[in-house]
Amino acid sequence: MVLSSKKWSTANIIIFILLCIGAVFMIAPLLWMVSTSFKTKMEVFALPPVWIPEEWLTAKYSEIWTAGPLLSGIKNSLKVAVSVTVIGTFTSSLAAFALAKLQVPHKNKIFMLLLSSIMIPYPAVMIPQFKMFSSFGWNDSLLPLIVPGLFGNVFMIFFLRQYLTSVPNAIIEAAKIDGSSYFGIYAKIVFPLIKPAVAAQLILWFMGVWNDYLAPTIYLTSEENYTLQLVIGNFNAMYAIQTDYPLIMAASVISLLPMLIVFLVFQKQIIESVAISAVKG
Repeated sequence: MVLSSKKWSTANIIIFILLCIGAVFMIAPLLWMVSTSFKTKMEVFALPPVWIPEEWLTAKYSEIWTAGPLLSGIKNSLKVAVSVTVIGTFTSSLAAFALAKLQVPHKNKIFMLLLSSIMIPYPAVMIPQFKMFSSFGWNDSLLPLIVPGLFGNVFMIFFLRQYLTSVPNAIIEAAKIDGSSYFGIYAKIVFPLIKPAVAAQLILWFMGVWNDYLAPTIYLTSEENYTLQLVIGNFNAMYAIQTDYPLIMAASVISLLPMLIVFLVFQKQIIESVAISAVKG
């Protein structure tokens, strides 16, 4: 028993060291970005690298608001990300509930058809989708970025549907006997059960929509309609030539804050989702 405990303690130490090394590689770029936003231009290119600036300059955080349409970019990104994730999560959870628990004709075939759509790369549908939205007169507006996501996310539907398969059908049948409607079953029974899974998927989807660069590049041409990622991309093009990396990093830190806030708000549900998945596994 003593040998066994020694072996396990040694293994735990090795695992801990490896995790610490991995954490350093993951967090180092983030720390470098934050520290660079407070540096001077000379400190950015100093050798050996300067991790902690001699003087923490906040001037770039004031300058970014006048260097480009950053505020409008944040507003546009919030409009897209919030509307898509909130409404799209609602429709995705309804679809997952229907595919998992309702007696829908050919629901397995519908589910497999949805999954097969994941295998279609976006570049294959990019041009037809652009032509379709152009015919609607939606070019240079946020509608092409918002409307498709309102009908749900296939990855979220798949995840929630698999999550719901573990919910006993007896609960649904008991609610039917009590006279509850299908939407009542969803609102009072199903959604509270899948809330941790919804939170985990919502933050992943929010990150994907918030960081999307390709779709806004295709559809948006006016600066007032630019999302935040396009604004930062323009910062990169304009100020990298001037080696003004502190300004670029300051804008990048600002773009990171909404995702950090979303994670902090939903971290409890995400941890619950991971814990429940581990127990089921």
